[in-house]
Amino acid sequence: MSVARRIGALLGAMVLAAAVSLPAEAAEKLIISSWAPPTHGVNAKLWPRLIEMVEKATNGRVTAEIKYKLAPPPAQFDLIQDGAADLTWIFHGYNPGRFVATKLIELPGYEGSAEAASVAYWRAYEKFLKNANEHKGVMVVALHTHGPGQLHSATKVTSLAQIRGMKLRLGGGVSGDVGTALGATGIRVPAPKVYETLASKAADGVMMPMEGKKGFKLTEVAPHTYQMPGGFYRGSFALIMNQDRFDSLPAQDREALMSIFGEPVSRMAGQVWDEIDAIGTDATRTTPGNSLNVADTSDQSRYAGIAKPIRAKVLEQVAAKGVDASAAVEYIAKEMSSYR
Repeated sequence: MSVARRIGALLGAMVLAAAVSLPAEAAEKLIISSWAPPTHGVNAKLWPRLIEMVEKATNGRVTAEIKYKLAPPPAQFDLIQDGAADLTWIFHGYNPGRFVATKLIELPGYEGSAEAASVAYWRAYEKFLKNANEHKGVMVVALHTHGPGQLHSATKVTSLAQIRGMKLRLGGGVSGDVGTALGATGIRVPAPKVYETLASKAADGVMMPMEGKKGFKLTEVAPHTYQMPGGFYRGSFALIMNQDRFDSLPAQDREALMSIFGEPVSRMAGQVWDEIDAIGTDATRTTPGNSLNVADTSDQSRYAGIAKPIRAKVLEQVAAKGVDASAAVEYIAKEMSSYR
């Protein structure tokens, strides 16, 4: 081999070695702020599935990482708006007055799973609720509900009449209206403080979905569950993203994310909540000392009457925001009943 060829071969080998040693281009990493315990179903199931969806949609160019205790639950919206994290989930009831139109999905009387409710919620948002502009300053990635909210207490409750005079932790939104209508005294603490509140006897019980029996260890401090078929209410959540952070991503990645944001993520979130509600129900059934007590037909009828003025009040509040509240409620109910 000539000297020139040997030099050429050596240079080629050096270029190849340099290329092989170069690190692969790092994925764009989004920071997720989450406020529930790491073992909670949203952190154990929902966020990992969202990260998987993001990575698949962008061919691995975008990923995400969960961080905890960046801010308390009521401050999550502002945290994202200020850019201190990229994504989070918020419970609308933690910010009374800031969110009104979102209360429509929380009303008693809907029939269907959290998945059906979450899909119907997103569609109603697109059709009716978006114009209320209650999430101004952030990007709405998805909307979802938890499963039917039920009463969990330290002492067994088997009738509506027993609720009057109880001190109940209520999360806000329609659950607060429900507690008042049932004659309970409401105590406002974020979900991560529920165990402590009940363990200290500062409250007699809590209204939460069945997920809480496992996710917040209510089997230990509120072993008895009084179930109203269809629930006393539902809870409204949003997954939100910092708009500037989204806009900073390359166009192909923004387009890819928009293919999953909205209804696909809302559906997934609802599916997760159905799963973790089932886990909470199973924990209640299998934990010694716990009980499930279903409202009888008489109390179901009574509660339907109690719920009517709650619905009327919320419809009036939402209509004042410029939303056709009656049409939106009918739309949600129809979408849920026909969902497959």
